[in-house]
Amino acid sequence: MYDHILLPFDGSDGATAVLHHVAEIAAAHDATVQVLFVADTTRDSMTVIGGEPVDALVEHGEAVVADAERTLATSGVDCETDVVQGNPAAEIPAYAERYGHDLIAMPTNGRRGISRYLLGSVTEKVVRLSSVPVLTARMRPDERLAFPYEDVLVPTDGSPGVTPAVEHALTLASALGATVHVLSVVDTSSPELETLAATSAEAGEGAATDAIDDVVSRAEAHGVAEVVRHLEHGHPATEILECVDESDADAVVMGTVGRRGTERVLLGSVAERTVRSAPVPVITVRDAE
Repeated sequence: MYDHILLPFDGSDGATAVLHHVAEIAAAHDATVQVLFVADTTRDSMTVIGGEPVDALVEHGEAVVADAERTLATSGVDCETDVVQGNPAAEIPAYAERYGHDLIAMPTNGRRGISRYLLGSVTEKVVRLSSVPVLTARMRPDERLAFPYEDVLVPTDGSPGVTPAVEHALTLASALGATVHVLSVVDTSSPELETLAATSAEAGEGAATDAIDDVVSRAEAHGVAEVVRHLEHGHPATEILECVDESDADAVVMGTVGRRGTERVLLGSVAERTVRSAPVPVITVRDAE
């Protein structure tokens, strides 16, 4: 499933927790972990030591990735390290694409101070820009990091854009022998949609049922033995979070909606809220189209 995992790392508590989670994933898939520190060139980090100019962030990064390498070695995980300079939000997805990584893993918050590039805004930009699937974890007290995943939640609206995420989720679930919980929500979160739902409830539920049926059919083709159907009404993001709790899901795998560009990339609000709020890891998969 995964051969090369990219772990942007700053040594913070949140990043260290994700490091241990990634170590479990890598061990299960016999994957290599690439630990990456991006020295943020948008900040002034130059200083002079012994009469020589030194980039303090680069030096700090070398120490940070060395610590991560030692931790991964104790887990028997193959590891490579790198320190690069650039804008972290742009450099991380570009690095993953350049070197053929098949997963990026990072927390949605980072430490304050010298190494702030893993703050939520950067993680969200990586999710928006990355052509590579991104695993995010909130790293708050209620966060649940359990691997191997036994229950995987797959939200779907039946649109073509979610197909890559569905395929990713089913491949992962098949490899782990996990139960797939497929969720489709009839969106009644606005007055207009509520009126539409009241007058066209059958059509809305029919579309949601078709979306679920499609995932169930794909699951059978992937050899996934256990599939649980969930059809709900309400705001999709709210229903996803409630389904995480009700199904005791260990991870969510879902698509994003957007297009490439620098500042014009739009992340689907449902995916954005799920990444920010879900108490379990969220793997977002962007449609290449």
